[in-house]
Amino acid sequence: MEYVPTDLFAILADTTRLRCLMLLKQAPSLCVCHLVDVLEEPQPKLSKHLGVLREMGLVADERKAQWVHYSLKTDLPDWVAAILDAAITGAKKQQPYLDDAKRLAQRLASRQKAA
Repeated sequence: MEYVPTDLFAILADTTRLRCLMLLKQAPSLCVCHLVDVLEEPQPKLSKHLGVLREMGLVADERKAQWVHYSLKTDLPDWVAAILDAAITGAKKQQPYLDDAKRLAQRLASRQKAA
């Protein structure tokens, strides 16, 4: 897949998409249901944004029963991975990203306790 810098920056300029990417960086694979819970956004909205990220080649999806799980692609070109890392590093101590990370950590911890 060919990545175009202006397209990548347009993708990252959307708060919802950046929030999703940051959470996917924090956890290896997340179900849409987890993203709905953590981001407190409706499932159709998140599915639309995740579809854009998938079309851009930034995330992979895998169907598990009725749920779709998403993960960051691991074979991104170095320059794309560096831009994603820089965006995440720059935003992770700001709102709403900081609260998202805390909520996800809490959800994952409670899920591990239940297992």
